[in-house]
Amino acid sequence: MNLPNKLTLFRIILIPVFLVFINFNTEIGVLGALITFTIASITDQLDGYIARKYNLITDFGKFMDPLADKLLVSAAFISFIELNLVNAIPVIIIIFREFIITGIRLVLSSKGGKVIAANTYGKLKTVFQIISIIFILLKLYLMNFNIQSYYIVDLIQLIGDITFYMCVFLTILSGWDYISKNIKSLKEIL
Repeated sequence: MNLPNKLTLFRIILIPVFLVFINFNTEIGVLGALITFTIASITDQLDGYIARKYNLITDFGKFMDPLADKLLVSAAFISFIELNLVNAIPVIIIIFREFIITGIRLVLSSKGGKVIAANTYGKLKTVFQIISIIFILLKLYLMNFNIQSYYIVDLIQLIGDITFYMCVFLTILSGWDYISKNIKSLKEIL
């Protein structure tokens, strides 16, 4: 197994660590969740960079890398619903899209079709999801632990809200784009 694939698996292992930290909902817990999520996000950028630079792109990586992203982001957003930090409906939209696109990828690859990498909209969606989650975690940390500067909390909340709704918009756009570009392949194998 090459280094990018090991980094992808490491990111998957970090998901339960993130969940343990976030469910403590203490100063150390939220900080641990923020650090764990940030490390996992860095591995996402790092594994893609290494795979492209050293030509270590594999079908396993093309499939597991986006799946690891989906699992990490879904775990974070579902935890945020539990903590009343985000509304459930946008999170359902995000997770629904992830299941649909993953299902399409599985069907295409199982029928001998090409495993299709994420498109530009999908990559932007992931970036906005990561930024949104980091800012929501920062807001939780600052709000729950008596940080005195409300302007900073308000600014972080505003950035978190904007990036969250941008990721919802990009989720819908990237899903539509992916399906429309692959509808012909899907019709051929169904």
